[in-house]
Amino acid sequence: MMTGKEENTLYVRMFGEFSVTWNGKRIFGGRGFTETQSACLLQLLIHDKGKGIGRIRLEESLFAGREIQDRGHAMRSIVYNVRKKLRKECLQEADYIRQQSGVYYWTDEVRTVEDAAGMECLCQEIREEKDPGRRLELCLDACHCYTGEFLGIQAKAVWAEKEARRYKELFCYCMEEAVGLLREQKEYICMKELGLYAAKVHPLADWETVTMEALAALGKIEEARKFYDDTVSFYMQEQGMRPSRRLTELLRSLGNQIGHSYTVFDEIQEALSESGEKLSGGYVCTYPVFEGIYQMMARILERSGQSVYLMLCTIVDSKGNPVQESSVLDQLSERLCEAIRHSVRRSDAVNQYGKGQCLVLLVNTTCENCRILQKRINSQFRLRRQRIGIQYYVKSIICTPEMEQRIMG
Repeated sequence: MMTGKEENTLYVRMFGEFSVTWNGKRIFGGRGFTETQSACLLQLLIHDKGKGIGRIRLEESLFAGREIQDRGHAMRSIVYNVRKKLRKECLQEADYIRQQSGVYYWTDEVRTVEDAAGMECLCQEIREEKDPGRRLELCLDACHCYTGEFLGIQAKAVWAEKEARRYKELFCYCMEEAVGLLREQKEYICMKELGLYAAKVHPLADWETVTMEALAALGKIEEARKFYDDTVSFYMQEQGMRPSRRLTELLRSLGNQIGHSYTVFDEIQEALSESGEKLSGGYVCTYPVFEGIYQMMARILERSGQSVYLMLCTIVDSKGNPVQESSVLDQLSERLCEAIRHSVRRSDAVNQYGKGQCLVLLVNTTCENCRILQKRINSQFRLRRQRIGIQYYVKSIICTPEMEQRIMG
C-alpha cells in the first residue's frame, strides 16, 4: 500500500483522481489539470515506465481529435514544460523524460512509486504465496491500494479504459481471496470493514453482501437489519435503481439466518408494535418492507376477495416526461412522499421508490376511489410552478387487462 511518507520519492496516484506528490506536496493534479496534455504525458510515461512509448503513439494520445499543424513541436513544448516544473519542484536536475531512437522513457534517476504498479506487484506475490496468514496480509494490502477507478472520470482514452477494467478485475480477485481467507479464519470484524471499504471504492458491485454476511455471523441483528434497509434505500433513492437480484436474494437469505434469543410473548409483541405516538396518514416504509407487505397481500387476496391496488406516482415535467435531473429533485421527492402520506389511510403503505417516484399500496379500495385519491395528492403536492406534475399508474394486484389503467395527474 502506497503511504507517501518516504522523502525524495515521487508518489503517483492513478486510482481515483490522478496526482503526483513530492515530499508531501502535490506538484501535479487537481480537477483542472487531469484532463490536460501534460497529465496525459505523465500518465502514459509513468504507467509504462521501463517499456517506453513510441513518438507516434504518444502524439496520437496527446493530440487525438485535435488539429495541430506541427505535432512534433507541440509535443516537445509539453515535454519541456513538464521537465521544467519537475526540476523546479523536486530540486533535482534529473532528465525526467528521455528520448532514445524515437521512444520516450520515464527516468530511472528519481525513485517513483505508483499505486497501480504497487497493486500489481502485490497480486503477483499473492499468486505465489502459500502461507494463509501472509497471503491474507498481501490481499488486504492489495485491496487498500485500490482507492477508486483507474484514472477515475478521466479514463476516456482507450488505453485507460482497458486498464480501468483490468484493475477492477484485479481488485475483485484480491477481494474474493481476502474474503475467503477471512471466512475460514472467522475474522468477521475485519470482513465487515473490508466489505464497507469495497462498496465505497467499487460501488454498485454487490460488495454489500460481504458486510451483511459478516454481520450475520457476528449475530448483530439490529445492525444487520438497518444495513439491509440502508443498502436497498441507497440503490433505490440515490442511484435510482433496484439492487441486483443476486444482492437482494443474498441479503435476504443472510438476514434470515440471524436468530433471536429466547423472549417471552409480551416482549415480542411490544417489539413488533410501532414505537412513538400514533401517527396519522399512510405507513411509510423501506422498499424491503413494502415488498414483503405486497407479497403478503397478494396471498391474502387469493382467498379474501378484497381489492388492493398498487399505484406508482412519478414527478413529471410539462411534457409528461419524468424529472430525472434537477437541483430540487430531492426536495420534490420528499414533498411527494409527504403529500401521499397525508392523503392515504393509515392502512395504506407508502415507499419512496427512487428519486421522483413513490409506490403506494391501497388496501380494500376501488378504482373510483383511486381517482379521488389522485386529486387529493395533487392538491397536497400543488406547486406554484405549474410545469411540475404527477403521473399515475394504477393496477390491481389481482389484475385483468380491463382493470389496468394509466391515469395522468
